[in-house]
Amino acid sequence: MNCTNNQKEITIGVDTGKFQLDIHIRPLDIYFTVSNDEKGIKDAIKQIKPHKPTRIVIEATGRLEHAFIMACSQADLPFTVANPAHVKKFAGAIGRKAKTDKLDAQLIAHYGEAIKPPLSTLKPENITARSL
Repeated sequence: MNCTNNQKEITIGVDTGKFQLDIHIRPLDIYFTVSNDEKGIKDAIKQIKPHKPTRIVIEATGRLEHAFIMACSQADLPFTVANPAHVKKFAGAIGRKAKTDKLDAQLIAHYGEAIKPPLSTLKPENITARSL
């Protein structure tokens, strides 16, 4: 197993809330929060892009993640929409019990780094129709 290859990978976890996005960049241990609106998402993309992430992992919330994944797609950033049940099982497997937005973002990034879920793709015309 080539461990040095994994150290070069940047995985970003995004915990989505109605009003904010909590973002953790792994393994750099960078954490920041932005508002879950057009301005905040634009700021997040601006902060994320220079790190050239291998994947950005965001849990499916039903709708709250749509604007962010559309922005990732438009910025040509690799993203995956994770099943929350899989992330929860991963948390149980590693013994993670604490629950805060910051820890959730960190957990989602750890999940993405360890599991390497396949990248998602979207057809902008389809997601736009569902988002309206």
